[in-house]
Amino acid sequence: MSPVRDIASAVLSRRISAIDLLEKCLAALPDPSRDSLHAITRLLPERARAEARAVDALVAAGADPGPLAGVPYGVKDLFDIAGLPTTAGSTIYAEAPPAKADAEAIARLRNAGAILVATLNMDEFAYGFATINARHGTTRNPHDQSRLAGGSSGGSAAAVAGGMLPFSLGSDTNGSVRVPASLTGIYGLKPSHEGLPLTGVFPFAKSFDDVGPFTVSAGDMALVWEVLSSRDAAPCGRPLRVARLGGRFRENADPEQLAAIDVIAGGTPLVEFPDVGRARSAAFLMTAFEGGSQHRDALSEQAMAFDPATRDRLLAGVLLPRGIYEEASRFRRSFLRELQKVMADFDVLLAPTTPCTAPLIEDPRILIDGALSPARADLGIHTQPITFAGLPSLSVPLRREGRLPIGLQLIGKPGGEPDLMHFAAKLEDDGITGFVVPSAAAMPAWFDMQWTAA
Repeated sequence: MSPVRDIASAVLSRRISAIDLLEKCLAALPDPSRDSLHAITRLLPERARAEARAVDALVAAGADPGPLAGVPYGVKDLFDIAGLPTTAGSTIYAEAPPAKADAEAIARLRNAGAILVATLNMDEFAYGFATINARHGTTRNPHDQSRLAGGSSGGSAAAVAGGMLPFSLGSDTNGSVRVPASLTGIYGLKPSHEGLPLTGVFPFAKSFDDVGPFTVSAGDMALVWEVLSSRDAAPCGRPLRVARLGGRFRENADPEQLAAIDVIAGGTPLVEFPDVGRARSAAFLMTAFEGGSQHRDALSEQAMAFDPATRDRLLAGVLLPRGIYEEASRFRRSFLRELQKVMADFDVLLAPTTPCTAPLIEDPRILIDGALSPARADLGIHTQPITFAGLPSLSVPLRREGRLPIGLQLIGKPGGEPDLMHFAAKLEDDGITGFVVPSAAAMPAWFDMQWTAA
């Protein structure tokens, strides 16, 4: 199943028009007020129809509308969309002045023929791993609606995993793409830091923030990444050097994750990142400090308008001394130097994405080191150190028919996204990884792609 490629192929070959495909998509999408998954925050039908007609006009004229011709998608509710306020999931900015232009990532997708149809739910200001939002509700997991979809890009993940959209965009600061990708059983990419355009994306912690797509196949991920990055996803051309991450990455993990990693890696080395626990702590501190600084003025003027869970964490960040932040920043530089030594001999490192499957909404806690811990803070135990290092990381779904999904991280060198795409495609071809349609979700008829057959 590669709906992004299938749709673009069908539109370019005139087996279906972009506007007809869009109408199928819009008819299948629930109104945000009746969305049982709480994934959608706004539908954009008029904009989407204008974009679809523009694609069809190019096709009719014999011109190339781009590699994503007619493909519908949605974005996390922190991307600038011309004419709309950028809310970042908060009531505080619900009536903000409208954005004057689209975010750069949206502009690149539009220029490639993709059709923006919706904005998607998130933790307020992207602070959390759960997508528990006081305004828009808690995003539910398409595999089991009693469970979390993860966050903070949970709406973006649930919309793709639940068959609403072929792909979506989220943002990843400490795992906010990879965590929900793991919990909903799809592909989610955190690129090399600043490897994809951040212009027009509401910031959380600028030294960590990245844009990342969600897809249901490795091939679709490579195609969307090529459009967003303006790079070719062709791999290095030699056999990839693979290793397993050890130490803390072998703890707090599902046994099936570790077994799969060992099978994939064979007899390859088990390597360790130095001071990985300290790196995660430093990431927590720097994120809190930068997030608190970002919202300091709003907190002083209208603190009670914030989501209570977000407000308390941001206030804690405001209170952090700058000296602690600077010490964490110095450690980050030394950590990166040590990591360069570890990464020198390898192209892909394997690790768990999340420590467990999706927790229950009514009891959002997970086991960490044998004790129950808040999921909103600790689902990123294996993703935060990777973000701290600025490395690209692709979460891929283990094939687990009839069970809750869980993912593996494929971690690369800076700029090494093509190697990750290539390795992910191989795992998918081998049947080790791949999207499994949620048994609890009724996939819309337009999503099955049967009409794309030649």
